[in-house]
This record gives sequence, C-alpha cells and structure tokens, in this order.
Amino acid sequence: MSSSLYRLGRAMARARWKAVGVWALLMLVAGSLAIGLGGAFSSQFEIPGTEAQEGLDVLSTRFPQMSGTSGQLVFVTADGSDIDEHRAQIEAVMDEAAGVEGMEAAPSPFDEHSPGTRNDADTAIIGTVQMAGAMGSFPDGSIEELEQIAQEASGDGLEVHLGGQILQSSEIPMGPSEVIGLLAALIILAVTFRSVVPAAIPIASAIVGVGVSMLAVMALAAGIDIPSVTISLGAMLGLAVGIDYALFILSRHRGQLAEGQDVVESIGRAIATSGSAVIFAGLTVIIALVGLFVTGIPFLTMMGMASAGTVAVSVVVALTLLPAIMGLLGERLRPRRIRRLMAENGGVLPAPDPQGAARRPVGTGWVQLATKIPALTIVLVVVAMAALALPIKDLRLGLPDLGTEKPDTLARQSYDLVAEEFGPGYNGPLLVTADIINSTDPLGVVDDLEERIAALDGVAEVQLATPNEGADMAVVVIIPEGAQTDASTAELVRTLRADADGWERELDISDVTVTGQTAVAIDITDRLSSALLPFAVFVVGLSLILLTIVFRSIWVPIKASLGYLLSVGAAFGVVAMIFEYGWGNAALNIHVVGPVISFMPIMCMGVLFGLAMDYEVFLVSRMREEYVHSGDARGAIERGFTGSAPVVIAAALIMFAVFASFVPEGSFMLQPIAVALAVGVLVDAFVVRMTLVPAVLALLGDRAWQLPRWLDRILPRIDVEGEGLVKVLEHRSWTAAHGASAIRLEDAVLPLQPTGSHHEDLSGQLGPLTGAVAPGTLLVVRSDDAPARAALLAGIGGRLRPLAGVLAVGDRLSPDDITAIQARTHWIGAGADVSGRLAAITARAAAGRTIVLAEIEDLLGAREGAVAHLEDLLEAGACVVVGSPDPRPGASSDADGAAEDPGDLRSPAEVALASRLRDPSALIALRVRRTRAAVLEGASS
Repeated sequence: MSSSLYRLGRAMARARWKAVGVWALLMLVAGSLAIGLGGAFSSQFEIPGTEAQEGLDVLSTRFPQMSGTSGQLVFVTADGSDIDEHRAQIEAVMDEAAGVEGMEAAPSPFDEHSPGTRNDADTAIIGTVQMAGAMGSFPDGSIEELEQIAQEASGDGLEVHLGGQILQSSEIPMGPSEVIGLLAALIILAVTFRSVVPAAIPIASAIVGVGVSMLAVMALAAGIDIPSVTISLGAMLGLAVGIDYALFILSRHRGQLAEGQDVVESIGRAIATSGSAVIFAGLTVIIALVGLFVTGIPFLTMMGMASAGTVAVSVVVALTLLPAIMGLLGERLRPRRIRRLMAENGGVLPAPDPQGAARRPVGTGWVQLATKIPALTIVLVVVAMAALALPIKDLRLGLPDLGTEKPDTLARQSYDLVAEEFGPGYNGPLLVTADIINSTDPLGVVDDLEERIAALDGVAEVQLATPNEGADMAVVVIIPEGAQTDASTAELVRTLRADADGWERELDISDVTVTGQTAVAIDITDRLSSALLPFAVFVVGLSLILLTIVFRSIWVPIKASLGYLLSVGAAFGVVAMIFEYGWGNAALNIHVVGPVISFMPIMCMGVLFGLAMDYEVFLVSRMREEYVHSGDARGAIERGFTGSAPVVIAAALIMFAVFASFVPEGSFMLQPIAVALAVGVLVDAFVVRMTLVPAVLALLGDRAWQLPRWLDRILPRIDVEGEGLVKVLEHRSWTAAHGASAIRLEDAVLPLQPTGSHHEDLSGQLGPLTGAVAPGTLLVVRSDDAPARAALLAGIGGRLRPLAGVLAVGDRLSPDDITAIQARTHWIGAGADVSGRLAAITARAAAGRTIVLAEIEDLLGAREGAVAHLEDLLEAGACVVVGSPDPRPGASSDADGAAEDPGDLRSPAEVALASRLRDPSALIALRVRRTRAAVLEGASS
C-alpha cells in the first residue's frame, strides 16, 4: 500500500493545479445539486417494526384525522378572567387556523364532541390543530401563518400561544461553533508549526472535505430521509478528522523538509508513511460508523452512513488535495532556518555539528515518569478513570421534545406554559388504539376501555376516547402524569402493553397498541439501549482483530481495547455529571437537566473507537518500529513516544477544541455528543495513550511484541508503518544505478504453480532467482519442470506472490503492487487465440507493458504476421515472456541454472521462433529448476 501511496503523493504534487481544479469542480457540482434539488432534512425518528410505529401506520389509514402532526393553540386570559368569556374570540382564531394550507383539522375547543383541555382555574384552554404530513413537510409558510394568527389574536385580555410538534424544525442549526473551533485549531497549529502558512493548510483541506460532504448530503436529502442532526454531526466529525489527518501528513512532510529532502520526494514519502496510518485510522472510524446498522434502526444507520461518508471524503482529501497544496507552496513550507542554511550551502543542507548540544525531545520527562514505576501508573490511571465513570449509573436516555429547545424560542415557551397550566403530561400524550370490528356496541366498548385505562397508575386524564367513522377502530388519548422523558411515562407504556392481552379477552377486541410520538420515543430508547451491548462487542472485537494484524502482538490489542473502554466510561461519566447532575450546566449554555439523546452512547462509541485507534497507531507503531530496529523494549518506548508525542498532542487538542466548540451553541441533541467526544478525546490521548500505554508496555517488556507463530502465519499483513516504501526507494536507487528494467529479480523465491496434470509433484520451490531483463526483450522461460516454469510465468504476470526476495515488473513491486502488475500485464494462457490477443495490443500502448504467453507452440501456431507484430511491440518497449518445455531429459535437476545464449538453444520451437525474428538477439532464454535443498538455490540469469 505504501508504494502506491508514494506514487500517488508524487503524482498529486506534480499535477497540483489539476488536483485543486478537480476538487473545486466537485464542490461546485455538489453545491449546484444541493441548491437545485432543494433537499429537506427530517426531524422524525422512526423504527419500523415497533408497536408504536405500527400503531401510527394503522392510524394513518383507518383514522386519518388522528394521523399527521399535531399542534396546539394555547389560550390564556391575561387578567385571570374565565376563559368562556373569550369564546367568540377563540372560535374565530380556530376558524382562521382551519383555513391555513395543509391544515387537516382545527376544531373549536368548546365543541362538545372534542372539547379542549382546560386548566383547573378555567383561565386557559388548549385548542388542538392537526397538520397533514410529517414534521418539516408542511407547505411553505404555513407555520409562519399560524404564528402570525396567534400573534394578531393576542390582545383584549387574551394571550394566544402556538406550540406542539408542528414547531419541531428540520432546519440546520447554525451558529458560531464551527468558526470558534477553526480559530482554536488555527492557533494550535500555528504554535505547533511556529508559522501561520502551514497552520492554515489542514484547516483549508478540512473545510473542502466538509463542504463537499455536507453539500452531497443536502442533495441526497431530496430523495432520502436524513435526520436533521446529521448535518451538524457530519460537520463536527469532518472538521475534526480532516484537520487531524492533514496534520499527521503535513508534520511528516515538514520534518522531512527540515532534513533537506526535495519537496516532491518529501511529499511522496509523507503520503506513503503517514498516509498509510491515515487510511487505517479513517477506516476504523468508517467501519465503526457503518457498524451502526447493528442497531437495526434506519435513521441511526443513515446517520452513521452519512458521517462515514464524510470521514471517507476527509481521507481522500488528505491523500489527494493536501499533497497538491503542499506542492503549490513548495519551499515555503520548509522551515526558515533550514532554507537559509541550504541557500548558504548551494542548496544542500550541511551535516549537523556533532559538537552541538542536542535538544531534549518533547515529552521525555513525561514518558520517563509514566514508566518509572509502571504498576503504580496503571493503578492510578484505572482508579481515576473508574471515578470519572461512576456517574454512568445515573445516565438516562431519551429523545428530545420541545422542552429541550432553547428558553427564548416560541416552541419552548409554549411547552413550559402547557406544563405549568395543565401538567407536564399534556406535552406528551399517549394513544391507545384497538380493533373493535367484532363489537356490536362500539360506544360501550370504548367506554369500558376508557374506564380501565383511567384506573391505571400514572394516568392523569383520558383526554379523548372515541371510535372512528367506520366504528371499527377505537382511539383513546391518554395524558400521563409525567413528561415524555420521565421514567413514570415509560413505566405507564409498559403497563398498558402488559394489560392489553387481558382487555382483548374481556372486551372482545383485538390488536390493542400503545402509540403516539411519546411511545415512539420510548420504543426507540429501549431499542437503542438493547443494541448497546452488541455494538460494544462489535467495536471492541473489531479493535482486537485490527490491532493484532497491525502490531503483530497479542498484548497491544488487549491493552488498546481496554484503554478504549476506560475512555468511553470517563466520557459518559462526565456527560452524566453535566446533563443529569447539572454540574457546569449554565457555564456551558446547556439549558436542560435531564435525559440525553438516546443514540449518544452508540454514536460516540463508534467515533471514539476510531479516534482512539488513530492515536494508538501513531504512538505505538513508532514504538514498535524502534523495538524492531533495536530490540530494546524500554528504550523503544521512550524514543517512539518522543518521536510521536508532539503531533499527537496537537491533534488531540485540535479535536478537543472542535468538539468543545459545538457545546455552547449546539442543539440539545448535539450537545451531549459534543461533550462526550471532547472529553473522550482528551482522556484517551493524554491519560490512556500517553500515560497508560507506555506504562503497560514497560511492564510487559519484550512480551508486548510477541505473537504466536501459527497466528502470525494466518493473519494478513497491513503496511501501516510504511515498510513497503523502503523497497520502493531501494528499487528506485537500483534503477538509477543500472537503468530501467522490464523484469528484475533479486533472490526471488516462488512457490511452485500447479498446472493441472495428474500426479504432479509440488514439493520444493523455485529460486532464489537473481537477474534483470531490459525492455524490448523476448524472454523464453525453459524447463521440463512444468510447475517451476508456470511459477515464474505466474509471478511475472502478477498471478503468484513471491515467498521472499525482490520481484519487480517495470516500476512495480510484487506482492505490494500485484494488482498494478496484473493491470499492466497481458496474460495469454495456453490454447488462447494468440493472433487476436496480440492484434488487440497497439504499439502506442506497448511501452512499459509485459506480455506473458504460457506456451511457445501457441505463438508459432498463430496466424501469419503474429510474430512480426510481436516484434513491433518489442521495439515499442514491451517485454515478452514465453514458456517453453526443455527437450533435454532431467534438465530441471541440472546444476546449471544460468541464462543461455540463443546459439545454444536445443528446442526446435525456440529455434523456429528465433528464425522468424528480424533481430534474433532480442531473444534470450532462461532455464529454471526447482529447489529441494534446505539452503535455497536455483537458476539465475
């Protein structure tokens, strides 16, 4: 992977204006689609399959007057007079409201069939209105018209307030949060880089990534239900990870420039090394967010998918746009002192003065303190994290209602007025529906059902009990004693559902359901709570697998996963302190003390998992690299820590600043998520990764880096540390010294390739092989050992991975670039139409390509002109490799494995092929054989 990223970084640096232009075009297209399609976000949270949602669906078809979205016109006498004295005025307001576009029903609260709710003092009454459609889908201007009706009607001793679910908005909450977070990030970056120009680069790239992502989400919202909180959540995550990923790459680039590297070369190496870690870190966040499908909740899955898409775009921006920007700025990103030194020495950085005083790396004192008595450090950290996590026991979850709106909003003021005048339950009524088609006395059955419901604990009032027009369905509207998010209301829902079976038997009714928006919110919270454990197992299990693959260790993944759980516990504990206990509530501009949004735990667990693994990779991979080179476990911890600590510190502070900036001005849905992420990042980076991790590794010593051999063999290898880059740079140096090659072998060892023959012996292997083939060469691979011959052909064609050594085809190395080798190789198997396959390859496209023919006889048997066209391709720069049986018995066991001169050919087929070539010198032959000895040996060219 690192080799491909190296080439990508260099390509983007060279084609910098094109890369910038492509991203500008993407931004323009996404913006045009977002504006043109006019997508709107949804404020509804639904879970198909739950009882409450099924009840709402039945209502929409069998009792449409009770479906849609309800609202309230609350009438209060200003002078304390009786509300009946204002009857004419109130009925006029309701008549006017009934004429608003999209209004389904607006009955008078004085109607004897559907009387409005009065307060105990008869100074206030609620008139209910019913809008067609879901929240946020009303005709343009309809809500504003209702607000104007209420405002104009207030006067003459009567106050009119508009409230209810119709005021829940799907608009994107806007505020200065994003600007505050970006300014904080700019300051941190400027301090880190000691310069403003490089500090602005991560912010610019992050803004582009977030801009493209959010505009795309807005365009998709025209055809897909996307929750309104998604846009703020996506912006928050996109800014945070976008800045962080750019910081990791840019800091590596600046460090290499400080060592005197060429700008383009440094960009390629930075993308190959830090870019590999960025891809891994981004993938962990994406997988965790996409993993929200485990909950089985559509709106949460959609939020996860949209947020994952934003993170994915941020990764792509870091790998493409960022190197282009770094290429545009060129030498201006090199530290001034280094630029001055290079200018004074003819563009070359002089060697450092060995007598000069060495600077003590950042973080040396801290890591030495953390690892001095590692067991004590571990105990202190675990105890502190457990203390922070303790308030989790009081953390309550729920969906926000209008009571979580800001106090200065019309919706919140109406909500508080209803709770004060009538009781909190009037803001969150419950609906009980029942199929009464078998009843011969619909009104009597409804009365009996109403009587049983009214007798239950937690019921403040039965507001309405009535059959529908067809008398086949009953609806009972219940006012609970508590608010929507109170525990008593959830308990009442459970009681109603528990008693439903008995009512069905006693009253001869069926399909009793408890529904309404309040019941939907309770069902969603219950479903999310039950999904929390499976999701935690999914995330922790994923971390164990991924980190075992990356670090080739058992203890490092276990330690990383347990540390992640400590970070999550501390984050949720602080959320409980703020939102349940009210500690620091006012200072953070949080205006409600109570349950937090029910999807906060799952969403934050997914995001924090990715960020925790992000810091784990950047810190521990450097430690592992030091350990592999030195074998000194304790020294590797200190050197790896000090090498990575500055950038991790800056990254964590930026994450904290971005997340924390969304708290004061964010919506109540977003505030607990922002708090949890801000605290989680801070704790995970500074307490877990930079304190607990060094202590645990110091305590384990060499055991930390051990992996059972059987597990090491079966696990795939992921080049997160940029190890493949070393091979790429070595091949470039070899090419510079020896010239370009079409095929290069350096102690290459290949497994034998089965050919399908009966009783085939596949013991042993091929190689090691060493040699090089220039472009324009026709190489005949000769052997009477078919599996050995097939192995070399398959290896050159990118269809077989070498076991050891170097196998390069052009400028691509196998197995790291095996896909690219396959794409650049024309494979013509045994029995194929050689003439047709060769004719499809033009001379213009032949340069740098490799053509592999499995059988020489197929080439000789091709139509006239095939060999001539093949030679044209050779002259254009292609390399052709042909398999040929060796006519000599036992040749595969011959000790001589060197390349043979065409004059020594003993195969009639090879002689015939050479005779057809205009330039027979283009043909060389290589005899290969398998190796069975313990010490590998084999043919060489």
